[in-house]
Amino acid sequence: MISTSTTWKNGAHGRKFIASFSGGKDSTLALYLSMQVGEAIGLIVMLEEEGQRSRSHGMPPALIRAQAESIGLPVYMAAASWEAYEEKFIGLLTEAKRLGAEVLVNGDLDMPEHGCWHDKVTQQVGLSLGMPLWEMNHREAVETFINLGFETLIVTVNLSLGMREDDLGRTLTLDYINELEARGIDPCGEGGEFHTTVINGPLFKHPIAVRKGEVIRHNEYAFLPLELATNEE
Repeated sequence: MISTSTTWKNGAHGRKFIASFSGGKDSTLALYLSMQVGEAIGLIVMLEEEGQRSRSHGMPPALIRAQAESIGLPVYMAAASWEAYEEKFIGLLTEAKRLGAEVLVNGDLDMPEHGCWHDKVTQQVGLSLGMPLWEMNHREAVETFINLGFETLIVTVNLSLGMREDDLGRTLTLDYINELEARGIDPCGEGGEFHTTVINGPLFKHPIAVRKGEVIRHNEYAFLPLELATNEE
């Protein structure tokens, strides 16, 4: 079956779904939109091989679990090398299907209609694909996210793509995305310019208290580690 924009964009409508979750703005917005029309049964997160950080945004598992708890959904994690990534991901999808999921939701905007990796793996398991942000205008997507009341911090920047170290830790606002666009940067960071971590918004029962670590630099990248703050802080 050839997937179409209609089936992908509306994939979660009236159905139970599992959401691929990075903790960042796009996956959070996709989850929010899908929960308005379908029933979420959980989140899936892939970790780096050592299991200490998420594969996508480098977040510690404790922070991911805090997000999931505030959202009110169970989270299923798997640690994997790049070589074993697809096998482990399919394993999570298989378990999600056993638990009743019919659809995998993710926050991709620019996936090709043919050759989409998520489409391939969901078909292997017998799930459908839901991508409510697919082909959405990037400015529209980030404005929708901000106007809904979500709060997110910049946690990774690519210094070779116009981002600066002092962007780390900034909150994504309408004024800030105007500034980014004036600097020639995609407001969604879809070229790999930046990644975010969501700490509050309409999906969350309570905000996520975080502690900012020391900036880490690696080649053209700079990272702001976030840890879950304790009650004493």
